[in-house]
Amino acid sequence: MEIIEKYFADFSEKQLAQFAKLKDVYELWNAQINVISRKDMDSLYVKHVLHSLTIATTFEFTEEHKILDIGTGGGFPGIPLAIFFPETQFLLADSIKKKLTVVEEVVKELKLDNVKTHWGRVEDIKEKNSFDFAVSRAVAPLGDLWRWAKPLIRKGGKGEFDNGLICLKGGDLHQEISDSGCKPMMWNVHDFFPEEAFKEKFMLYVRR
Repeated sequence: MEIIEKYFADFSEKQLAQFAKLKDVYELWNAQINVISRKDMDSLYVKHVLHSLTIATTFEFTEEHKILDIGTGGGFPGIPLAIFFPETQFLLADSIKKKLTVVEEVVKELKLDNVKTHWGRVEDIKEKNSFDFAVSRAVAPLGDLWRWAKPLIRKGGKGEFDNGLICLKGGDLHQEISDSGCKPMMWNVHDFFPEEAFKEKFMLYVRR
């Protein structure tokens, strides 16, 4: 929890309580339905929560924005972002029901009334052109993410960045970016959070 406050300030008491409660809730549900590796539970706040909040260092979501989390898994980056931006509406999507079961329980425990879930493939989401941003974390190659996200994201923008896809990835991405046909903006996560865990971690943004 301290690692979050090291890099971010100005949280409300409610937000601080929600972030603080995350580990207990995840430990409870992860013991029943494994969505986070056992070794990662000890570094939940660095490897999962802070990593998710990389997006908040650069992108500002407001009550006018609607965000889709593609392949949310155990709720990342969607849940930390939903705590960080309580006025923004989030839809957390995943094709694996048991993962969404954990997400829904975390949402309920933290009283995150700005989060809904979608069980199924992203391609089956009916709300075309209705999201401002899609976010994702190490789910699929950039080309696939963009193919899934593009029909769901409306053109335009309400802030510094136009609507688009924001994804968190690791490793050598040159071939993946080349294969995607996209021309993303890219940031090194280690520049925001100089922690050992974020070497070779990147944030990519593709404009709609």
